[in-house]
Amino acid sequence: MRPFQPRTKHYWRVVVLCFVAASTFWLLNALNKSYSTQTTYPLRFVYDQRALIPIRPLPEEVAINVTGKGWKLLRKTLRLEVQPAEIYIRNLPRNNYLLGSALRPALVNSLDGLELNFVVTDTIFFHFDEKVTERFPLRLATSRPLTDNQHVVLGPVRISPDSVTFTGPASLIDSLPNPFVLHLPEQQEPLTETAEISVPIEYGDESLIQANVQEAQIAVTVKSLAQDERQVPPDLINVPEGVRLAIRPPLTMVRYQVLQDSLPLLDQRGFKVVLDYSKLHAQDSTIVPELVQKPRGVRNIVMWPDRFKVVRQQQVQPQQPQ
Repeated sequence: MRPFQPRTKHYWRVVVLCFVAASTFWLLNALNKSYSTQTTYPLRFVYDQRALIPIRPLPEEVAINVTGKGWKLLRKTLRLEVQPAEIYIRNLPRNNYLLGSALRPALVNSLDGLELNFVVTDTIFFHFDEKVTERFPLRLATSRPLTDNQHVVLGPVRISPDSVTFTGPASLIDSLPNPFVLHLPEQQEPLTETAEISVPIEYGDESLIQANVQEAQIAVTVKSLAQDERQVPPDLINVPEGVRLAIRPPLTMVRYQVLQDSLPLLDQRGFKVVLDYSKLHAQDSTIVPELVQKPRGVRNIVMWPDRFKVVRQQQVQPQQPQ
């Protein structure tokens, strides 16, 4: 161990510098030699972005086996001034793949100073579609009521803007409903007064489809309803000649709703209920009442009872001519 004992206080500094210098010369010498190795190389797809759009992420690199100087290999590994191999897509391709052998010309043109031995990747896959722009009218979903049973929507629901324009792959655009249906937010409570609601335009595939608007304004006019009722004597129709009938009960109760501000103007005599004898239920001698006339503006009508008992009293004998 005596040769390694420092003779001056700068002894170890000199030793380290010698190792660094030796390593540098060895590395420089090694980088000047040729090597064969497997590496990855970047790809770039060149296509008309106004006419085509990729539906799935495009492959970004391909595995290859190359031969070259160490300096070139180091630069390619560190991606310093590397020109990606360009894959040209001029029209909508019939096949959604390219064999590794088909990539060779593009790779050879991009491998500056390296020799391509073979392409390791067997196949690269991609999926392009036509890029289209279509306009869809907007409609509000009718599956969910806007108000409770004490209020009503008056007039049409106004949507602003009244349409949305989508841009994206043709296959996905064609799958969208036309007209495009808007759904109220789940937390939206039933409306009890006139209001405007912001409804998001949700269609999925936001990464591929772009909409010119992100939400629409729904304007709804809401009015209060008043509950009212009245008794109406039903009329028997289609009764055979000479037959006298009695009905039980003699009156029907008609319950209905009408706009609160229209209740004082309602003509309650406008209700007409009939019992059609031709529709008599023979097993229990009952007839279902029919509302054949009602005042304008009346809604949510319920009649009680839902069946009337028909009792035959006596049959009047027609007089014989003398």
